[in-house]
Formats: sequence, structure tokens, C-alpha cells
Amino acid sequence: MPPKQTLRVVLLAYDDMNLLDLSGPLQALVTASKRHSGNGPALYETIVASADGGLITTSAGLPVMTVAIASLEGLAIDTLIAVGGCKGQEYYSPPALVDWIVRQTPKVRRLCSVCTGAFLLAATGQLDGKRVATHWEWVERLHNLHPNIDIDADKIFVKDGSIWTSAGVSAGIDLTLALIEEDYGHHVAIETARQLVMFIKRTGGQSQFSVPLAAQAQQGGRFDALHAWVAANLRETLTVDRLAEQAGMTPRTFARSYAAQLGRTPARMVEAMRLEAACSALEKTALPLKTIAANTGYVEEQNLRRVFQRQLGVSPGQYRSRFSGHGPAVQSLY
Repeated sequence: MPPKQTLRVVLLAYDDMNLLDLSGPLQALVTASKRHSGNGPALYETIVASADGGLITTSAGLPVMTVAIASLEGLAIDTLIAVGGCKGQEYYSPPALVDWIVRQTPKVRRLCSVCTGAFLLAATGQLDGKRVATHWEWVERLHNLHPNIDIDADKIFVKDGSIWTSAGVSAGIDLTLALIEEDYGHHVAIETARQLVMFIKRTGGQSQFSVPLAAQAQQGGRFDALHAWVAANLRETLTVDRLAEQAGMTPRTFARSYAAQLGRTPARMVEAMRLEAACSALEKTALPLKTIAANTGYVEEQNLRRVFQRQLGVSPGQYRSRFSGHGPAVQSLY
């Protein structure tokens, strides 16, 4: 059913933003409007705005024309979307956009971000005390800058009240489909997803796209040798006592020191390394699940299946079909 009035969505752009962070949500909103507005008003009016207006250059090198945020004064805005992307390894929040978002927040119904756009919203203070998502590779940096934010490192997108945040890049489309569903119902959202050749809800979370030990690898330090030994001995029974012996420490001292330095228990480390090794085997080999389970310390194939469902939200077979060229050749294994 066409809306009684058009919902105005403003997408905030700036130099070096990710092109897909902008074009993905924009296309989903436009597609929904084209498919379902009929002869009535459009479902959405979309505006791409920047601090000063004019051409901005995306990280892909493609210029995008924008309007100045000053030109939006007096307009009723339903939803603000801060897109992500930046040049280098540090996110820069344009002060003009930060100040403008602060002034607009009391007036808008929803405040959203895509990928590292969460840094822009965080700079306004609007994410303090909220549960949010961002790209898995930027989780630690967001936490260090804004420790009062509750970051969900796995979710594709998160809704906390009127705040919506998504994981990296293409996850902005997932978030936008959820916005469309909230506004106009499941039918409109699923028809939009079908036109975009998208799942309306993807299985699994960000963990399936990240390296489980990335944060740990960045830490370095006294347990590097232990990690290398664990990676080479995943088939063993890796209890805290055994790990402490390898590290040359008493079990109690080892467990306390390890958790203090790396922010996770030794058991969680072993679980993460086994999962990482299993993912790598699924991506790079055609080995049967039974063999992978044995090689990575899960012992039984069913244990491997349970861990994948619990940690990644997908089966080993689904993981392999997405990330490996070996899927068609080993379908009989599943």
C-alpha cells in the first residue's frame, strides 16, 4: 500500500567514503519506491548531502554530486544515514557533519550508520550506552575511542531504539531492507530484496567473514610462542594445565596472566584457533568434514557442526559453498 506521505532519507557523504556504503542503501530505497509507490506518493525521497555540497570523491575514485547540509534547513527528515569509509587507518569525523547531526537528532525518527559510519555517529555522543555494529576490522578501534559503546562484533546490523547500525559495506543493504520492512511491511521488503537479488535476512554474522584471531594477533607479546605451538597441535587435548606447562607457568598464574593480557580465557583462544583452522580447511581443501574435525581437535564431525552453528550461524557445508571453490565437488559429503 502506498504511504500517506513520503519518508525523506538523507545519506551523509564525504571524501573517501566507500561507494557501496552509499549506493547500496540508496539503491534499495529507490527500488522499493519504484516497485511499490504505484500512482501515489513515493515511499522514499532520498537526498545525498555533504558538509559543503558539490562533488565529493569516493574511495573508488568515482565523484558523487551532493547538496550542502545547509540547504536542508527546515526540511522534515525521517531518517539520517551516515555512510562509512575513510582514507588510511584512522577515521576522521568532519566537524561540520558532527555538529549538524547533533542539531538534527532530536528532529529525526531514526539515526543510522553503515560500516565505519558508526565513528561519525559516535563522535556526536549519540551511541553512548547503545549496542552497535560496525565493520569487524574496526571494532577494537571504535572501542578504544568510545569505551561507553556496547559493540556487537558479529551482528550484520543492530537496532537499539531509534539507532540502527550495520557492519561493513554490503551490510548497509541488509540494514536498509530492515528499515523498509519496519516502514512498509515484509511484503515490500522481500519484493525489494528479490529485485536486488538479495537475501532479505542473511544467515550467519560477521564472524564468517573475519579472521577469528585478528585482534589477538595484533597484541603480540609473551604468548606468541604458545599460540604457534597450539596452532601446530590442535589435535591434542589442550587443557589449561597442558597450556600452562607449555608456557612454563603454573595453571593459576597462566590463566590469570593470559586473560589479563589478551582479554580472553585460554579456552576461548583454543576454540577460536580451532574454528579458524576449520574455516581455512573448508576454504582451501576438499577434505571430508570427518577429517577436518579430527585435524582441528573437534574429534567428531557433529562437534564441528555444532560449533559452526553456534559461532557462525551457518553449517560447515554452507560456509564451504560460500567461500570455497571446492563446494560442487564435495556436495556428497553433506
